[in-house]
Amino acid sequence: MSRKQKKNLIRIIISALLLGVVYLVPDLYLFSLLGIQISLKPLLFLIPYALSGWDVLWKALRNIFHGQIFDENFLMSVATVGALCVGEYPEAVFVMLFYQVGELFQSCAVGKSRKSIASLMDIRPDYANLEENGEISRVSPEEVAVGEIIVVKPGEKIPLDGVVTQGSSMVNTSALTGESVPVSIKTGDKVVSGSVNESGVLRVKVLTPFGQSTVSKILELVENSASKKAKAENFITKFAKYYTPCVVICALLLAVIPPLISGGNWSEWISRGLIFLVISCPCALVISVPMSFFGGIGGASKCGILVKGGNYLEALAKAKTVVFDKTGTLTRGVFSVTALHPDQCSEQQLLEYGAFAEAYSTHPIAQSVRNAYKGKIDPSGVKNVCEIAGKGVTAEVDGRKIAAGNSGLMDMQGVSWRPCHKTGTTVHISVDGVYAGHIIISDEIKSGAKQAITSLKNVGVEKTVMLTGDSETVGKAVGKELGIDEIRTQLLPADKVACVETLLKQKPENSTLVFVGDGINDAPVLTRADVGIAMGAMGSDAAIEAADIVLMDDNPLKITTAVKIAKHTVKIVRENVIFALGVKALILALGALGLANMWLAVFADVGVSVLAIINAMRVLSTKKYI
Repeated sequence: MSRKQKKNLIRIIISALLLGVVYLVPDLYLFSLLGIQISLKPLLFLIPYALSGWDVLWKALRNIFHGQIFDENFLMSVATVGALCVGEYPEAVFVMLFYQVGELFQSCAVGKSRKSIASLMDIRPDYANLEENGEISRVSPEEVAVGEIIVVKPGEKIPLDGVVTQGSSMVNTSALTGESVPVSIKTGDKVVSGSVNESGVLRVKVLTPFGQSTVSKILELVENSASKKAKAENFITKFAKYYTPCVVICALLLAVIPPLISGGNWSEWISRGLIFLVISCPCALVISVPMSFFGGIGGASKCGILVKGGNYLEALAKAKTVVFDKTGTLTRGVFSVTALHPDQCSEQQLLEYGAFAEAYSTHPIAQSVRNAYKGKIDPSGVKNVCEIAGKGVTAEVDGRKIAAGNSGLMDMQGVSWRPCHKTGTTVHISVDGVYAGHIIISDEIKSGAKQAITSLKNVGVEKTVMLTGDSETVGKAVGKELGIDEIRTQLLPADKVACVETLLKQKPENSTLVFVGDGINDAPVLTRADVGIAMGAMGSDAAIEAADIVLMDDNPLKITTAVKIAKHTVKIVRENVIFALGVKALILALGALGLANMWLAVFADVGVSVLAIINAMRVLSTKKYI
């Protein structure tokens, strides 16, 4: 509990004790004026009333001068001051007192939600140990330039993204991924800002400035998440804007019209109007709906899932179609050469052609060919490199024209190729227009991928689709093993966007389409889908920028976790709306008929708000999602 919350709690307790004392003391009279005895007790009730409600009265008065008349402070002020005027002194104090209890509950609940998200804010580094000329100085992370060396000691946060140049250690990424198991890091491995170095000393070469680092982008994402409201939140905001003035007018009419018609009994009808006003306060809706979505974002962050706004949680809850990229999403994206099938050369010669042709490519397949070759590649011998998107690469190697890629590239080159019976990605090689053979490269399916597809079906997803640039043989083999409903293969990046466009037209009405990719080259598709999820995106700028939801590790089961959180959040929002409106409608009717007193009105306002807040807090419990 914060210091401010403790002060409010003490104020509520003191006000309640004072109210009890005043309520129990016998009535005393100060003096008589024109034969009328002036009682001391009403004046004594003003003490606990002022102590518990001075800030509400001040906010109401200040907002009136700022043109913001119809808010909860105005309703509470009018209702309680009116109750004092008609002699309902204990009721007036109790209304204000219980309103403050509700505000305290709200503050504690929001604080708990904010704490879940604030745990991410702990990843913000305070300093960096910059090494220059053998000396280490502590500087702000913003002052460190790309290429400079920083030293990260055990127990310190890694302040910037970089690559380890010296040392080995265990690094805790739980603040980013939600996973408590530390990761082993050694020389040559990349590290991301926000992680905590647990054991050895690391020297890290900085790869990105602080403003473009992982930690900076995540913090910006979290800070802006509350600005993107769900449709339910926007509806409640608009509803309260028109609802509040309407109920004030209704309360005024209820207090004035009946006594004018009947010719008396003003006190009773004014009391009914005040009760109507207390009942009608929209606190339960205005508080609980945004807090439910805020809690959902907080609960997701505890699981290593970053949601950019409540609108994306609301959309994810309606997911019926989930589309996956294959490489890096359902498979590990770690390729290795599993077979060499030369046609007119040796296996080593075929591998050499492929390695030199792929010398400048950053594609994982190209890297696997170079790793398998293991020989030294002299870049000066490689010229006129041309990378053809979705097909492969051509280059001149020592005066010979080499083409390395898929069957589409061979067709472009006018080279006759032959298929392979083995499952995997086939890299065909041609030399000076003559087919030299092909290299088979395989990718490993992630351990939790099959379970993730099954669990998605269990939470209501009706259709799963896999998009891949691989051959039909490879794509169908992977898709069949995972239990994917629909597999589309041999796709270029533009083809994937077209597929998503088609699937968007085919999806069930009032449902959403989710695309899940690794975020490196899936930005166009991530942005086109109703909800884009980037997984395994720790350190990927493209993922954090393009996706609506970011999973900070490679576990495919986190997709189901995100859907569960979204569905639970929306369910709680629906429960709170139905409960609050139902109770208020019932007690408003009773109040208008004179069958509800101020105590019941307090329950309809504060009691319903507290119950709705407690219900909203359930979304913060993450055990049920895992």
